[in-house]
Amino acid sequence: MDRRFAPGRPASTATDPATAPPDAAEESSRPRLSLADYFTLGNALCGFMAVCQLAAAQMAHIAAGFPGPLPREAVATSIILLLGAAAFDLFDGRVARRLGGSVMGAELDNLADVISFGFAPAFFVVSWGSFVPPNGSVLAVIAAAAVLLAVVVRLARFSCQAPGEHHFTGLPSPFGAMAVIVIVLLHPPVYTGIAAILLVAWLMVSHIRYPKPRGRSAYAVLAAIACGAGCLVAWAMDAPGGMLLLTSGAVLMLLVVATAPLLLRR
Repeated sequence: MDRRFAPGRPASTATDPATAPPDAAEESSRPRLSLADYFTLGNALCGFMAVCQLAAAQMAHIAAGFPGPLPREAVATSIILLLGAAAFDLFDGRVARRLGGSVMGAELDNLADVISFGFAPAFFVVSWGSFVPPNGSVLAVIAAAAVLLAVVVRLARFSCQAPGEHHFTGLPSPFGAMAVIVIVLLHPPVYTGIAAILLVAWLMVSHIRYPKPRGRSAYAVLAAIACGAGCLVAWAMDAPGGMLLLTSGAVLMLLVVATAPLLLRR
């Protein structure tokens, strides 16, 4: 998740760039992908595939002339792919800290996050807005743009944050993305949904402090996120009690967003 200060692998001493031939020196300084970078690329790929899947489902839904929002089975794969993107984002930083990262790690991480936690949830909002009244459709596009721009600003600001901080300034983009998606899945009245989505976008660029995972509070937050994600996956896979699973997953995700800043004050 945090790839800015993950240590890179030490340069090999087998070849001294000062005395090596020009071709060898150039080869030794060329950026290479580390194992952690492949996790980050998995994050970006999952986000891209989620958008492709949702777009294909929406086109098929419209071509068939079905009214109303997309059915559960149409968005199931997209939800699972975005949860997969979040899992890749969680582990790439840990892999980089344990095994070493590359000089490209931080830049790749931000670019991948823009796709999976900026553009993908924004596309979910646009897709939802295409099935609401005309005024709601325009408002949905505005809300989607707010989500995308908030993620871009939030990631740029995060890159400038001093190392060693024990908190995030603003709602982390993976949490923001999942909050936006569960709002869309609940299919609230259009103005209520737009207001909630704009609130999440504001939280991402706000100066509210969100604690970084550590100690007992971290286990509580991670347990709530895991349970919420599990409920969403079960809902997406058409498990019995669908609406209860969706509501439970949504409540847990939104509860983390609302209460995590309070944990920092303890």
